[in-house]
Amino acid sequence: MNRRMLTLLVALVPVIALGVLGSVLKVPYAALGPGPTFNTLGEVEPDKPIVDVEGVPLDPTSGNLNMTTVSVRDNLTIFEAFAYWASGRQGLVPRSEIYPPDKTKEETEAANKADFEQSEDSAELAALQYLKYPMKLSIGGVGTDGPAKDALREGDELISINGVDVASVCGVQKAVSGSGPDSDATIRFRRDGVDTSAVVKLGARPGDPEKGYLGITPVEKPDGPVEVTFNLADVGGPSAGLMFSLAVIDKMSPLELSGGTFIAGTGTIDSCGAVGPIGGIPYKMIAAQEAGAKTFLVPAENCDEAKQRAPDGLRLVKVTTLDDAVGSLEAIRDGRDAPGC
Repeated sequence: MNRRMLTLLVALVPVIALGVLGSVLKVPYAALGPGPTFNTLGEVEPDKPIVDVEGVPLDPTSGNLNMTTVSVRDNLTIFEAFAYWASGRQGLVPRSEIYPPDKTKEETEAANKADFEQSEDSAELAALQYLKYPMKLSIGGVGTDGPAKDALREGDELISINGVDVASVCGVQKAVSGSGPDSDATIRFRRDGVDTSAVVKLGARPGDPEKGYLGITPVEKPDGPVEVTFNLADVGGPSAGLMFSLAVIDKMSPLELSGGTFIAGTGTIDSCGAVGPIGGIPYKMIAAQEAGAKTFLVPAENCDEAKQRAPDGLRLVKVTTLDDAVGSLEAIRDGRDAPGC
């Protein structure tokens, strides 16, 4: 072997070694990017609506109210991680942010699924509250050592707390936590068809001792024939709540929220209609625009980040509550201004 050939081989060894390591060695990062979007007014498959409302008359809908998702790619090699980072459409985050080290991947995915199912329940309740659909608020359980243990029972229907009517779970939470520990709360309720009341001295909320604590588990259900089913599998996390609520409202009312256009968005929601922040909004905006959206609903707390990363031509609408979202969509539909980020 001549000297030239030997020099070439010596030079190739580190290149080959780097290539092997780069294609095999894993990095402790995950890649986030645009995920699929789903029109909550559409179908997951023929004759199977994504948001299925039964038991009540429905109004025709048009256009799109798309929920957005983030794709997560794990178990990356050095070369894969570099390629995703260089694409400009993906971002790298420490894997521990997606899969906490104290939980298995399966446990994290199960928790995300549970969050998604909880968001479905909250979305339904928030929409029905907005539509003023009759609701039944009762007690699902009473803590055996809680302040209400001698006054309230499972199955009692809650009417008011300290003179304020309560019609939702979060309404109860607000009424109770707004009163301090050791204060008296007058609870009106219906038991066996008879209205009555009791005065309960509140305790301190576990984990937040400055707020009142009643020690009950309120349960909220529609008091009528409506039945809402969400038929979207393999999606995790709570960030579809807002768009699910809007779909229920659009189907059960003549509001025609999209105005026949392509609206997308994201945001958690509680049963009182408060919209909360989410993660991965830059990638959700990319996904929305690539799917055809012109308007994107942004939780107020995500507005600063969204403004910095918004794709050209995508209108951002700031949302704090479900009422905000409906009002803004009606304004856009009618050619009026809506609050932007």
